[in-house]
Amino acid sequence: MPMKLADLDIIVTAPPAPGWGGRYWILVKLTTDTGLVGWGEVYAASVGPEAMTHVIRDVFARHMEGENPENIELMFRRAYSSGFTQRPDLTVMGAFSGLEIACWDILGKDRGRPVYALIGGRMNDRIRCYSYLYPMPHHPMPDFWVSPQMAAEAAADLVTRGFTAVKFDPAGPYTMRGGHMPAMSDISTSVAFCKAIREAVGDRADLLFGTHGQFSTAGAIRLGQAIAPYRPLWFEEPIPPDAVEEMTKVARAVPIPVATGERLTTKAEFAPVLRSGAATILQPALGRSGGIWETGKIAAMAEVYNAQLAPHLYAGPVEWAANLHLATAIPNLLMAETIETPFHDALIKGTIRVEDGFVSLSETPGLGIEVDEELARTHPYSSDGLHLQMQEAPCDYVNGNAFEGGAPAPAKE
Repeated sequence: MPMKLADLDIIVTAPPAPGWGGRYWILVKLTTDTGLVGWGEVYAASVGPEAMTHVIRDVFARHMEGENPENIELMFRRAYSSGFTQRPDLTVMGAFSGLEIACWDILGKDRGRPVYALIGGRMNDRIRCYSYLYPMPHHPMPDFWVSPQMAAEAAADLVTRGFTAVKFDPAGPYTMRGGHMPAMSDISTSVAFCKAIREAVGDRADLLFGTHGQFSTAGAIRLGQAIAPYRPLWFEEPIPPDAVEEMTKVARAVPIPVATGERLTTKAEFAPVLRSGAATILQPALGRSGGIWETGKIAAMAEVYNAQLAPHLYAGPVEWAANLHLATAIPNLLMAETIETPFHDALIKGTIRVEDGFVSLSETPGLGIEVDEELARTHPYSSDGLHLQMQEAPCDYVNGNAFEGGAPAPAKE
């Protein structure tokens, strides 16, 4: 008799300050009727974590409970079609993504094989990793986020630790108002960051220029042309992600490859990006994009367009593990984002680590991680802020802007 999905538990855990990876991580624990346990992580935060747990439970009960965890495609089609939609729904597909990852963890454990072995096998022995530039212990915040010199020092430190790519985002606020024209001071600051970091790392590392859809089309082009002399490897999500045709205009006008995808879900949203030439680097986050199987389809589509994948991570280590298993199995991998904090490491008991800027996955069955469930439960999330939040105030053209990087601002009381 085939095993069946029998039980769901959800843990919302809050990483301690400074909170790299977001205010909270939503971990899901699935158990089969045979006693096998699989872990997944939901990266979807359009609603608060309490509401999100109800969505996850509904998706599980409606589409997955009692089903054989092998039937990934069947369960995906149920969730994708839910409510007569058959279109990408960020919240529903985010819930399904985490649950789907847990199914693969179960299947790997049942077969005694790592997840990557079940989705095509080992294509990449070593996965090139990159990191965001975070403050070093002696760097004061918030000064770090506006200091090209501190950023350059952090970049040099990453290079000495083996990283060959560093990401930073000095370009000003991302706001609920949509794309804006950057302040001239934001352009100058961005150029200063690129110059200082390039001088610090030389040709030993690629510069990954991060934005979060901040700009109007014309504003993105102005900024991109200003930083182009420092040869960044990518210009990340320069305008809001839903305007594919406008992003194509940026890609054609700026001599930096455009990357996008952290806010997209399923092949239905990634396909127009590829067809239009809006981006040549895709950044799916597997806890949002539809899970491991769906993102494998996105990778296959990207192959046809000669595009590469750089899985995105602003979450916990369970999604990271899923990203890495897909990264191990696909031929068109560029690199994978990583976040190294003591809490990330402790939550999976050090079972996956970056060494000299690369990760090599073992043959441990499933996701290859051991989750410290007690640690996760002893750090509950008690605030009311979302995982990340948009700024309401517009770009400041008078006093300048100080973007806080990956540090989540305190939730409003």
